[in-house]
Amino acid sequence: MQKKIELSVQELEERAKAIRLATLEMIYRAGSGHPGPSLSTVDILTVLYFSVMKIQANNPSWPDRDRFILSKGHAAPALYATLAEAGFFPKEFLNTFRQVGLSLQGHPDMKSTPGVDMTSGALGNGVAIGAGMALAARLTKRTYRTYVLLGDGECQEGEVWEAAMAAPTKKLGNLTAIIDRNGFNQTGCTENSSSLEPLPDRWKAFGWRVLEIDGHSIKSLLEAFCWAAESEEQPSLIIAKTIKGKGISFMEGKPEWHAKSLSSNEMAQARIELKN
Repeated sequence: MQKKIELSVQELEERAKAIRLATLEMIYRAGSGHPGPSLSTVDILTVLYFSVMKIQANNPSWPDRDRFILSKGHAAPALYATLAEAGFFPKEFLNTFRQVGLSLQGHPDMKSTPGVDMTSGALGNGVAIGAGMALAARLTKRTYRTYVLLGDGECQEGEVWEAAMAAPTKKLGNLTAIIDRNGFNQTGCTENSSSLEPLPDRWKAFGWRVLEIDGHSIKSLLEAFCWAAESEEQPSLIIAKTIKGKGISFMEGKPEWHAKSLSSNEMAQARIELKN
């Protein structure tokens, strides 16, 4: 197992800032991407990769590693920036984001990118695949845990709920799902298109342990993942209340930043905000 250096909350917050900046630089250079839904995931990814998960960056296929699935695959820039920060590949590779034929495509590809445990992009698949990974761990008597990060707009997909019913039936206490609850899907507010509330009660009704937290509080995230690890038979769900475009004043809470790049002036302003 890769020995983790114990990072303070402040150190994790600084690392999250660096990941946010790298995420936006990638999208800016490529001229396309999904900044809003990427930025809302960064604090979750930072805590997972630098404080929670068992991983070996120099051995991405280590059989006993914890698994991570980015079910909301359009947030790939944040995942790539996190993987580079964690040492899975050189940070210079981030310059190739969305270049045809290279490793860092618009959605994660497990066959081409070190550290990616599951190809994603078609929304709704993550919890089902994560349940399969968690079940495989139990059947092969391995101790790894599986983490799935999905979007709240993604929870409007029917397959999410099929998997939500199945996981408790299989007593998958080694499965943790995290919902990036930023309140928006691609077209606007989730509650205006297909209401998800009462979201906690719905998951509890299927047999999940549920915890709601501030998804941008490093301390709350650390405590939430400790809480999830205590379960033996029930899968756990963390509803992380987040802000789309978190960290950039002109993006925060604005659905128009779901999928577009930044102008040179906007990128300059983002650099200033993230370096302060």
